[in-house]
Amino acid sequence: MEQCSVLFEYFQGFFLKGLELDRESAEYVFTLEPEQNAACTCCRCGRSKLPVHDRTIRRVRDLPVFGLASIIEFPRRRVLCPDCGPQLELLCWLDPHMRLTRRLAENITQLLQAMTVRQVSRMYRLDWKTVKNIDKRDLKIRLGGLDMNGVNFLAMDEFAIQKGHRYATVIIEPNSRRVLWVCRGRAREDVRPFFESLTDDQSQAIRAVAMDMTASYQLEVERYCPNAVVVFDLFHVVAKYGREVIDRVRVDVANELRHDKAARRLVKGMRWMLLRNAENITSEKDRIRLRELLDANEALSLVYILKDQLKQLWKYRHQGYARRAWQEWKAIAEESMIEPLLKFVARLEPYIPGIISHARWPLNTSVLEGINNRIKVIKRMAYGYRDDEYFFLKIKNAFPGIGL
Repeated sequence: MEQCSVLFEYFQGFFLKGLELDRESAEYVFTLEPEQNAACTCCRCGRSKLPVHDRTIRRVRDLPVFGLASIIEFPRRRVLCPDCGPQLELLCWLDPHMRLTRRLAENITQLLQAMTVRQVSRMYRLDWKTVKNIDKRDLKIRLGGLDMNGVNFLAMDEFAIQKGHRYATVIIEPNSRRVLWVCRGRAREDVRPFFESLTDDQSQAIRAVAMDMTASYQLEVERYCPNAVVVFDLFHVVAKYGREVIDRVRVDVANELRHDKAARRLVKGMRWMLLRNAENITSEKDRIRLRELLDANEALSLVYILKDQLKQLWKYRHQGYARRAWQEWKAIAEESMIEPLLKFVARLEPYIPGIISHARWPLNTSVLEGINNRIKVIKRMAYGYRDDEYFFLKIKNAFPGIGL
């Protein structure tokens, strides 16, 4: 037993009193007793050499031994602290109110870097919620609160969290790709806690924020970040153009060809070809089909060409040139008298300052699209999360930022 006690030096302040194998539960039970000369310390204030107030026999889980679970049975003491009153004794190997030793909890958090909660819970024969709570507690400690040190730029976007058009918002530092904040919803009141948590200096330090054309995001930025410039992302504007202009004109052309079934079928089948970027059409056959379609339909040809010209607005590095290019693009669109195009111009006009600001602050949310794809993988690995806080902590942990 003395030789075996050497292996239990981890349990400071205790010595091994007994060991038995519970064959019914297939567990090793190690009985510990406190050393006589060990000083009792208050777990709240750290005051030492305190008298024992009471004791209770506790059983906690430790790392497995020879493939079997191990149980540590010991007297859990409460000390009588003159400052704090009756408090649990401070133990270096066990956190207050925990049913697992620190080293087992640390081992679980390390395994969760590569395994799912379900896999780890089955491996250690622990309840799923126990493993989840250990990981959640560790993430809270490691990630801490909101760190805005040196943050001058933001990017905001939404991602689907559940079916039925339920969304969450993610806010990142675009240069380092560090996730700063995740919350459920995309309304003003949903993202407001992030801005309210900023100090005056942190709010004034924000110089530009990239986003899609979501009014709630823009209004909150304008309210809480007086020095920030809103930058609208190319991807969302062009995607909106594809839905509201190209797709609408294609449907109108197809309806005009309702008496020519072959031509109508061709137009209807070219939807994704028209929405794709020209450089992504690699098949010669597809290029010929697209060219023939555009040559035969003036309206489709014009809105298709204007799509590429619209994207040029994000390539300027001088705001004056960008503004002039927009005026030229707008004039062509209005002269066309194509109804969907005219409506798009009217809807886009209020957002032009945010598009032109890209010339000075070349930010975008493309990095967020990659983050959103990774979020889908995280959600899939856990078969969905029922605990929003835990899910958002996992997202922040997956994107701690990269060195610049």
